[in-house]
Amino acid sequence: MLVSVLASGSEGNCTLIQTKYKKILIDLGMNNKYIVSQLSELNILPSQIDCVLITHTHSDHTGAMKTFFKKNTPMICLDPKMMSELDFLENYSFLCFDETPIYLGDAVIESFKTSHDAPGSRGYIIREGESSFVYVTDTGYINYKLFDKLSNHSLYVFESNHDIELLMHGKYPAWLRSRISSDVGHLSNGQAGFYLSRLIGPKTKEVVLAHLSKENNDPDIALETVKESLKENHVDFHNIVIAKQRERTDCVEI
Repeated sequence: MLVSVLASGSEGNCTLIQTKYKKILIDLGMNNKYIVSQLSELNILPSQIDCVLITHTHSDHTGAMKTFFKKNTPMICLDPKMMSELDFLENYSFLCFDETPIYLGDAVIESFKTSHDAPGSRGYIIREGESSFVYVTDTGYINYKLFDKLSNHSLYVFESNHDIELLMHGKYPAWLRSRISSDVGHLSNGQAGFYLSRLIGPKTKEVVLAHLSKENNDPDIALETVKESLKENHVDFHNIVIAKQRERTDCVEI
């Protein structure tokens, strides 16, 4: 399995997963031109995308959908609650609302609930053979009941949205600071480090910190905070990279 984050941040989010037989995108944020150009650099045509997984309906995760689906017809996996805000999909022929594992070629896709202020928000686990990948962003917390399911995977793309001090002393109004730091907002660097210290296991090869806030975070602060949290929780793990807004990550092979 190959994974590359094509874009990550408040402007837009999109991640590519390539299994032996299938090509999958998680979210279609940014704009269609950007996504097509990033796929082209990896020698992939938009028409070759077999499946699109939607985490939630906010525009930084769905902004390119209308344009992308005018010319391409992959299967779309989403929660039924999302349809109230994606009415342009009403007549789309290839929708999947199944919450049980989805079998796509040799890949198994499983979703789990996240805690965000958007209807039906989800994270995803994708497995292929002995390899497995977890994608979790846009959540205010992770329910401890999910820990077993989310533990000891090969790769994590994991939200590390904000630094608490930068958020609280930044220019955002009080209501927005409260929303971001709430249980239906976003994970801070400290929270990301804590959860990762509970989830990283012997099989884990790499962690990609994602959805960093441009205004309320800094890549160096995020990396340092997460690494310090892992150290404090006696987790010896150092292969951590930062996903950027307009620069795709290298393809990670797991």
